[in-house]
Amino acid sequence: MSSQQEPEQADVQSLSYEAARDELVRVVAELEQGSATLERSLALWERGETLAARCEEWLVGARARLDAARAASTDADTPVQDGAAR
Repeated sequence: MSSQQEPEQADVQSLSYEAARDELVRVVAELEQGSATLERSLALWERGETLAARCEEWLVGARARLDAARAASTDADTPVQDGAAR
């Protein structure tokens, strides 16, 4: 079972945030229907976990970029003290 899912799991790393999020929404919707077999439900759950982790990676990266931009903006706005040049 695991070797069958490896290519699927590997391709998650190449997904954009939006693509991973959209697929995660589809996975959740299918799980919520409750009509899948146990094996299919487990595969969907595992896929959903992988997709959620990918979305989290994107969000953490975006937050880091925003924090860095804010820090750079704050540093640029800091007044010069004691006549020192910037």
